[in-house]
Amino acid sequence: MKKLKVKGNQVVLSLVCLVLGYMMAFSYHLTRVENEERNPAVTGKLYERTLDLRNQLISLEETNRELQKEFNSKQAQVLEYEKALSKEEQTFSKIAEEAEKYRMFLGHVKVQGPGVEVTLADGEYNSKQPNINDYLVHEYHVFKVVNELYVSGASAVAINGQRLTSRSYIVCNGPVITVDGKQHPAPFVVSAIGDPEVLKAALNMTGGVRDQLVNDNIVFTLESNDLISLNPVLGG
Repeated sequence: MKKLKVKGNQVVLSLVCLVLGYMMAFSYHLTRVENEERNPAVTGKLYERTLDLRNQLISLEETNRELQKEFNSKQAQVLEYEKALSKEEQTFSKIAEEAEKYRMFLGHVKVQGPGVEVTLADGEYNSKQPNINDYLVHEYHVFKVVNELYVSGASAVAINGQRLTSRSYIVCNGPVITVDGKQHPAPFVVSAIGDPEVLKAALNMTGGVRDQLVNDNIVFTLESNDLISLNPVLGG
């Protein structure tokens, strides 16, 4: 009887273990299914698609970095070109300014601006000095005024309205002077465009042009003018 009882207990125990094992297996399977439903695993075609998109993203990022480097390089070149163009523009501007100065000096263009007007007139007769030439304005008197004006920064000069150039010549012929072949009687008005204060100071300095001409019995008059207009040389 004891043997049968022992065998019966073993059977019961085996059934219990079998049921428990089945329950544990079913519980594990159920838990796995629920986890897969909540977080499906990336497998098969989905995994391959994900991997392909990842590789494309990496490739695009690398391409973007290369394009950014190229952009930075091109931008640096543009900055260098802009600097070069700026220097060229400054150079051309200076050349244009110099060309304009030369045209003014040659008398090819009309000019206007502030300046001074110097009037040189023959002096009054003095019986103690009977030589008439001692009272007349000569070409060297005019030369002194013209040279001093140019040295002091005058950009354009004219005598009795006739524009002077780098090739101008002045000749004295008795009571008149000839400027580039054209005669002018006294008084002679020398007009100059430039800084009036500078030009006046240069002419009025002690022992300067004004004093020298007054000592030669020349009537010397100096006036400032806010606007002097000088026409170009005919045929210039």
